[in-house]
Order: sequence, then C-alpha cells, then structure tokens
Amino acid sequence: MIQHLKEFKLVECRGTAYEIGRQWGEGCQESILKISENIYKSMEYLYQAGKQEVLAQALKFFPVVEEFDPYLVEIMRGQADATGLSMEEIFTQKCFNELIFNYKDISGRCTSLAATGKATEAGNTILGQNIDFLPDTPIDLLKIHHADGLVQFILSFSNSSEFACSSAGIGMCANATISQECSFNIPVGCYLPRVMRAKSIREARDVLQKAARGLGYYHLADLNGEMFGIESVHNDFELLFPERDMLLHSNHYLTERFREADTALQFQPDSFHRLERIRALTDRYYGRLNPEIVMAILADHDRNPYSICRHVDPAAPISSTTLASFIMVPAEGAIYIAAGNPCQQQYKRYAF
Repeated sequence: MIQHLKEFKLVECRGTAYEIGRQWGEGCQESILKISENIYKSMEYLYQAGKQEVLAQALKFFPVVEEFDPYLVEIMRGQADATGLSMEEIFTQKCFNELIFNYKDISGRCTSLAATGKATEAGNTILGQNIDFLPDTPIDLLKIHHADGLVQFILSFSNSSEFACSSAGIGMCANATISQECSFNIPVGCYLPRVMRAKSIREARDVLQKAARGLGYYHLADLNGEMFGIESVHNDFELLFPERDMLLHSNHYLTERFREADTALQFQPDSFHRLERIRALTDRYYGRLNPEIVMAILADHDRNPYSICRHVDPAAPISSTTLASFIMVPAEGAIYIAAGNPCQQQYKRYAF
C-alpha cells in the first residue's frame, strides 16, 4: 500500500565539466563523503584491505580513463574540490563496482524492462527498473545542463553508476551480471557517463560495444522506438534486440555462450524467477503498457522478499532492498521516480 511521497533532493548543475562537478559535489557532499566511508569499511571487511591499498587498486584504471573521457575527469576534479576529498578518493568511488566484484553475494539485484510500439498503450517507448542494493546506499538525483545543450536526469548510485535519461530522447536501464572470470579495462562508472552523453542511440551503442566488458547488462531505448541491450563477459559481448517490441532482463545472462560462466545460479538465484515474473506481467498487459501499469509491475511482490519489489530478508546476513524505482518516457522528456520501494512510495514526475 502506498504510504506517502518521499522525494530525492534534486541537485541542478550547469556550466563546464569542472563547474558541473563542483556543483554536484556541493549539492551531494553528505552522500559523497558517506560513499568513501562505505568503500573503506567494505574493503576492510571483505578483503582486509586498508585505505591506501584500495586507492592504489583503483588508480590502476586512471590512465585509460583519463584518455577515454577527459570530460568526466574534470567532473571528478570539481567533486573533489567541493567535498574536500582527494581526486584519488573520488576516482575510487567510480571504481566501486570493480573493487567489490569478487564478493558476488552483495551485487545488485535489479529487474528492468523496455517496451515500445505494439506493446504499449500509445505506442510510446517506456523504460522501467527497480534499483536494488544494500539498505542506506546513497542515491542522488541530478539534473545536469551540459554546455553543448544536452540535459540529463541522473540517478547516481553511490557515485559509481548512473541511471540516466537525456534530452536527446534516450533512456537507460542497467542490471548486474557477473561471470566467473573478470578482467577490466574501463570501470562501469567511467564509461556509462560517456554513453549517456551521446546525441543518438547509435552513438551510445558504439561506445558500449567498445567499452562494456564483463560487468553489467544495459538496455537503451529512445523516443523513436529504437532499442537494444548488451551483455558482456571479460573478452566478448552480445547485442540483444527486442522481441514483440520488448526487452526484459534481471541478473543472469541470456546469451547462450555466456551461460557456462554465469554466477547467477550460485549468487543470485532469484534472478530467474524475477525475469519469468516480469515476462508474465508484461504479457498480461501487452498492448496496454503505460506508466501506471509499469508502476504496478515494479511493485509486484510475488515470492516476497525476493520479488521484483525487493525487501530485506531478516534471515539473511546480507540482504538487498529496492532503493529507488524509475520509469522513463522519452517522448514526454519525463522520468517518474519513487524514492524507495514502489509499494510504499509514490512516484514523482520530473520533466525537461
């Protein structure tokens, strides 16, 4: 039952990359400081790694990131100056996913969908997802005005991953997928920003094909109904395309040749049921999907607490919950966001 409207604080940024980063750091200072504290505590607990060792591991990625996206490096410099953290500490946050990937039992358990054309009520593109992770993990909401005219709404997860929609009419969902063998080139938190600054979905796809390797599934869709997904392992990737105008995903690989190395059955076994469940619900409402119906799908509790709308399992030593839920409608230039479990929180609409 919906109880009340809880909102994320909207932080608005504009100007050069450095100015955007500085405003981001000022507006989200409390979260960013907490993220560093969480990383050091997690790495000490999981790997008995001290702060200097953690920073050294992250900085191995820096030269390739500096070459890949100098714009993002300037944003990070702004965040560092605004928060009082070092550039090295901010960059380490961008590497959070790669630093903890070996401890697969705490990886995010998200469920996502994209639909368009005959699947939706008005033929418009709709994307929807629940973001699931450990309770109290910081999520910040930003509206960023880039100097080239592009505007974005970004749900920043722990300053390490971004769920974004842009004024170019593109939206993105992401799910954790992890194979047994991982080797990284560019951290997830450092290639997704460049992907979502693309002015077309094909440009975004080109960036993903070159950069996405081994950690995470993504699907992108635009206001014209073009959509694709991408799965990857450490040395390969596969593009996925819609069936019946829909893309559905959770936390296991759908690509046949990636399944042997998939860790989902061991660490995220509920992923298989969540995908079956979201497929059954989208089939039930096929041709009628709209934001309100997608809200109801994302609030589904079949097999609670390991449901699409996820809740903490009190019997588990480490358990995820839904931290935020979003629905994007690129043709409206709008994103609907629930700040927590969608069964408890109302969605608020934000628009360009």
